Order: sequence, then C-alpha cells, then structure tokens
Amino acid sequence: MKPALVILAAGIGRRFGGTKQLASVGPGGATIMDYSIYDALRAGFGQIVFVIRREMEAVVRESLGRRYAQRVPLAYAFQRLDDLPAGFSPPLRRVKPWGTGQAVLAAAGVVEGPLAVINADDFYGANSFAALGAFLRAPAVELLPTRAQHTCAMVGYRLGATLSERGAVARAVCRCDADGWLEDIVETTEISKAGENGQYTDPAGRTHLLPGDTLVSMNLWGFTPAIFDELRAGFAEFLRGQARSPEAEFLLPGVIQQGLAAGRVRVRVLPTADSWCGVTHPRDLPQVREFLRALIARGVYPEELWR
Repeated sequence: MKPALVILAAGIGRRFGGTKQLASVGPGGATIMDYSIYDALRAGFGQIVFVIRREMEAVVRESLGRRYAQRVPLAYAFQRLDDLPAGFSPPLRRVKPWGTGQAVLAAAGVVEGPLAVINADDFYGANSFAALGAFLRAPAVELLPTRAQHTCAMVGYRLGATLSERGAVARAVCRCDADGWLEDIVETTEISKAGENGQYTDPAGRTHLLPGDTLVSMNLWGFTPAIFDELRAGFAEFLRGQARSPEAEFLLPGVIQQGLAAGRVRVRVLPTADSWCGVTHPRDLPQVREFLRALIARGVYPEELWR
C-alpha cells in the first residue's frame, strides 16, 4: 500500500496574521504545500489528505483540490474545536483547535495504511520525502501495528538551518542514541537566532543556548495506523488536565515523548541534509520566494510544477 501524505493545514496563523498555508511563494501562485505534494508524489506517496478547518474547505478545494483531483486520490479531514471524546466540551473562551496531535487524529477516518505527517507551511526538501517514503514502504512497517511496540520515523534537521531572522520560532528539540533512535523530544518555544545557534528563555527567566547542530523535528513524521490509538489515549489524558484551558495545545511531540517514556513507541531518526524554509511571520515570504527561485534556477523544480 502506498503511504498517505497528511498535511496539517488547520492552524490559525496568529503570528502571520492570516491563512499562511495558502500564501503564494512560487511561480503560478504555488504554495509551500504544492512543493511538498510534488516531492511526495515523486517519492511514491499515493494519497493526499488535507486536515483543515471546516470554514477553509471551499477555498482549499478550489485552489488545491482542483489541481490534484486527476493526479492522486484526495481526502479532506476537519479539525474541530468540539471534536472531543465523550464527557468533554470546549471552554467558552477557546477559539482555536487543540493542536497538532488532534489534527493528526482528525485524519483517522480517511487513512488506512502508513502515513507521513507534515506542516502545510514548512518546506522540507525532496530527499527528506524520499527517505521517509522508503521507510514507510518497507514490508515490515505494515506488520508493526500488531506488536506491543510500534515503530515510527522522524526526519531530523539541524536547528541552525531552521531559525528565522525575523522572529522567534517553536521547535521540537531531540536527543538520539548512537544507533539513530530517538530518546527524548521536547517542544521548545520562542527560540531566537543567536549567530549560528539558537537561544530561548525558560519560565524562570534563565536564558539557554542551543548549539546550531542540535537535532530538531519540523513535524515530518512517518507512522503506521497504530499512532491513532496512541493519539486517542493521549488526547483523553490531556483533556482531563487541560479541557478548561483557552490556550493549551495537544502537541504531536508530546504524544511521542509519552510513548517513548512508556516503551510503547520507538522512533527511527532519519537525518537530512536538505535545506528547510518556512513561513511563520509575514516577513518570511520574500526569503522563501528567493529560496525557491534558487532551487528552480538549479533545476531542482520546474518553473511550473504541473504542466
């Protein structure tokens, strides 16, 4: 079974000030999602799943769905604030969905086999998709959900290559063993660029330096359907402590960390030398457009993705 590409595109984009998922960054109005889909199809993926908010459906179907309907099977999944386990309800002051963990869980009804998960507003690179596609197509992957411990994969990037000159970002900071298995992953917010390195301030006001070669996750994951059971259990546990919070998020790295700690999950880290770029702030757009123009000039992508 060809793996599915699940694109998390339901974020509100408060720092960007709009729907950054659909921002034009390439010739012909191409979005970052277009480049990710192009790379995924070349890497052997066989289904595209857009996880969006219901109010985005019409524009996504028109701008992206129309482009791909004749090229690859498409599905739409909806991340809703009120899509909660029995016994829970959203707090009155909450307006945004519950984070990337809930977003992936929203795709459970439309994905049957191995899946990759990406952010809509991050550019990952062709080699990263190729490595993850090869992992997901390995015959053993389809057998893993029947085992007590299931295996996932994460593409790892160097922190220094993922920082923005235009403002602080959130990154999932990782630690691996000598054999390339993930040992620890911690979502770290407000990381700013400090030369070739990064730095952040903890809740106690202490500043910490993160070396530029620190491994980070950019939410490029490979899973079997066993991840959905992990997410269901984790979401219920999260809500028992956070259901009344207007801001708390159920984040995918936190789910993975809990699975690692409990011995239910193991994660193969696939390091990549691909360059990353993404859109967090409006001021990121010129840099992303220049980055993609350079790749087009080098022949990595055609001038028009879908001739």
